[in-house]
Amino acid sequence: MTTTIIWIAVALVAVGLYLSWTAGRLDRLHARIDAARAALDAQLLRRASVAQELATAGVLDPAASIVLYESAHAARQAEPEQREVAESELSQALRAVFADAEAVAEVGAAPGGTAAIGELTQAVRRVPMARRFHNDAVRAARAVREHRVVRWLRLAGHAPFPLAFEMDDEPPAPLTAEGAPAP
Repeated sequence: MTTTIIWIAVALVAVGLYLSWTAGRLDRLHARIDAARAALDAQLLRRASVAQELATAGVLDPAASIVLYESAHAARQAEPEQREVAESELSQALRAVFADAEAVAEVGAAPGGTAAIGELTQAVRRVPMARRFHNDAVRAARAVREHRVVRWLRLAGHAPFPLAFEMDDEPPAPLTAEGAPAP
């Protein structure tokens, strides 16, 4: 009789430890998502800021300046539910304005243009990486949250279901590793 009680107690402790470890892991994954989202937001803000700075610097033709400025402004002011669309539109505007190496060279020839192009190059390269880190963290948290035990026992608590950030983040070809000036 006492051996049975001991084995039941050991089994309950093991199950309790497993559940505690799983809840802790899920909590760490949610913290990782929050950190990755903050990094992604910072990179998106940096990209929009650099784009706005370039649009108002007077080194682009007026039509390109207007397109770039409006897209960057819309991306910075977008509500959370519209952010993915606004950021995708900024990516499209960057590709339209810097479609060829000649446009990049013109901006680079202006005073301070080389530094501005270098900063824009870094910004458009970092956004896809930050988005990938965020979406990887979301994918890992979703995998844990899909386990039956996690759902049945509500180990995720009241944390919202993690959502990936889907946007068009392809950089302009002249600003990629093959054709970009050295930062």
